[in-house]
Parts: sequence; C-alpha cells; structure tokens
Amino acid sequence: MTEFRRPARGKDQPSIQLHHLTNMTLETIQIETAPNPTVAVIWMHGLGADGSDFVPIVRELDLSGCPAIRFIFPHAATMPVTINNGYVMRAWYDILGADLAKREDEAGLRMSQAAIEELIAHEKSRGIAADHIILAGFSQGCAMALQTGLRHPEKLAGLLCLSGYVPLHTTVAAERHAANQQTPIFMAHGRGDPVIPIDRAEHSRELLKALGYQVEWHEYLMQHAVCEEEIDHVGNWLRQVLA
Repeated sequence: MTEFRRPARGKDQPSIQLHHLTNMTLETIQIETAPNPTVAVIWMHGLGADGSDFVPIVRELDLSGCPAIRFIFPHAATMPVTINNGYVMRAWYDILGADLAKREDEAGLRMSQAAIEELIAHEKSRGIAADHIILAGFSQGCAMALQTGLRHPEKLAGLLCLSGYVPLHTTVAAERHAANQQTPIFMAHGRGDPVIPIDRAEHSRELLKALGYQVEWHEYLMQHAVCEEEIDHVGNWLRQVLA
C-alpha cells in the first residue's frame, strides 16, 4: 500500500487505540475522529498486511462536515497461503492459484465473513446502527467487504472497495440480501495492477451493475496500490454517503 507524504488534514489528530475485543475473533486498531462516534467504518487490509496498513489514511481523508467516525482496522488471522508456497501470513482466505475466479477458498471466505459480522454486531451493541456502518477494504479486504456486505441482512451505509473483486461471484445472485440493494458502492482500481488485473475488477463491476447495484467506479494510473487522487475521491464519497 502506498505511503503518503502530504501533511495530515485539519488541526486535531484522532486518537488511536489497539483493542482485543472479549469473545471476538479479530483484534483491531481503532481510531475515533471525535468523541461519541455515530458512524463506523470497518476497513479490511490486504494479503500479508495487517490492520495498521491503512491507519495513516484516516489523517489523509477530508472528512469536513462528517459526523464523528470510529474507524476499525481488524487484523486477519494468520494462515499458510498456497500461492506463496505455503508461507504463513495474515490472510482473510487462502489464494489457491493465479486464476482468482476458478479456484477459491470458499471455506476461508465464509469464515472471515462470519468474523466481520461479529465486528458489525459489536458496533451495533455500542449504539451504531447498521445503516451507519461502512465496510471497506483493499485487495483481499475489498473482496471481504463485498462478500459480507452484499449478504448482510440489514442495510449498511456503504461499501468502499479498493483494488479488489467480487469473490464467489456465481453465488452472489442467490445469496445477496435485498436490504443492501440500494447501498452505495465505491470501486477503484489501478490500470496497471499486476496482482488483481483490472479486467477482474471490471467483471465484478459489471456483475454488480447487472444485479441493479449503484456503483461509483474510478481507475487510476497505478499498480496494486493507493494513490493520492484516489484518497481524495474516497473522501468525497464518504462526505456524500454520510451527509
């Protein structure tokens, strides 16, 4: 993930805390932009990273006019990853081969989906309604945001999907929940992405559109990363969704 150099926006720095939630599957890093947040953004990292990977992004976002937000960055569990010769790393699911659509770790995807559902339930227990919760993610984390969000039985505020794709795409039509039919989806991808080629993301975009979802699409001159222009677009989208 690209490291940004520009100064953080605003004068106030949000507080950062590391949490291991009792009886929860995933450890998380949490940032609150102001006291008493009314919105939560659960943001999943990519393969081999951890929750800290996107923490710096919060200070880059222009969130002017937004309510107080709790950003939650969970750490995926560690597991051997087949495509990386069985090397143990943080992963939301195994990658069985280069063709992401042909061979998928369905059991791993569904296990991580259940863990993310726990995080949603925990935010609801803290007083944040489902329709004030955004699922976000990069790469594998993007896949998990879509895997969970399209199937969640209550309306969510939005799905923020960076450099990823729709996993288990042949099951989406049957398994999706009508509650999130109108939930806004932001998708962004690098034109030169060598990890998840842009045509895989475009296929996912077209699948979602064919199923009637609202998709805001952006593409950038970058590889498997995040760029400054993209962060500006993410901030714009968050302000619109949370207005």
